[in-house]
Parts: sequence; structure tokens; C-alpha cells
Amino acid sequence: MKKHTLIAAAIAVAGLSSNAMADDHMEKVNPWKQCGIGAMIFDDNGTAAAISNIIWDLGTTALSTKISSEESCNGKRTKVAMFIQDNFDVVLEQTSAGQGEHLNAMLEILEVADADKAAVLTTVRGSVTADAQPEAYYNTLVAAI
Repeated sequence: MKKHTLIAAAIAVAGLSSNAMADDHMEKVNPWKQCGIGAMIFDDNGTAAAISNIIWDLGTTALSTKISSEESCNGKRTKVAMFIQDNFDVVLEQTSAGQGEHLNAMLEILEVADADKAAVLTTVRGSVTADAQPEAYYNTLVAAI
């Protein structure tokens, strides 16, 4: 009985916290949905991630991940960072050309609207140099969105 009450309280807190965070700023990270073990298992399903995090360890891993490395909590940004790292030479070459399959894939991962893709690429092209590193490229890309 005590365990069920604790789980119910944790779910209630998670729900209230996510609403409070949504009111503060739309881009803030919801640790129960976007961090921890749940987010690794259920990357595209925030509800399942939150439930998993709460069941696994009452969300402590999710919260500690948010506190220690918030940038690793957002699934699509993590995916695009790994994509840039793994394909950096091609991404850099295609950025120089202004088009390419890897650029399209990168922008699709980030769910950039078709109408905004050209402007994002123009901004990235204007800011990235030939000797750029993957992390700098990623930071420029995210800032351009």
C-alpha cells in the first residue's frame, strides 16, 4: 500500500512539474519525459518514458541526468548531434554546397519545417568555417532553429 501511495504521489508531482515547466518556457526539458532510462527506451513517447522513469527509480535517474547534463535529455537533439559527429565530413561538404541528403536528414531529425530549412542552412553556412568541429557545427545549427 505504501509503495502504491508513493508511486501515485510521484506521478502527481511529475504531472504538476511538467505543467509548471511548460508554462515557464516551451523549450525547457521535462526530466521525466526527456531524460533518464525512460527517455532512452521510449525516445518518441514521453508518457511511456515518464511512467518508466517513475517505475524504475521514482525518477531520480531522470532528475540527476537533467541536473548534470541537460543537453543529453532531448532525444532529437541527441540524435542529430550523433548524426553530425558520425557524418561530419559529408555534412560539412554539403553545407558548403548548400544542399544534400545528409542536410535534409539532419533537418528532418530536428523536425524543421520545409519553409524554414533554407533560412536555417543559410545561417549555418554563414557561421561555419571549413575548420569547424562537430560540436561547433551542432551549436550553430541549434541556434539557427
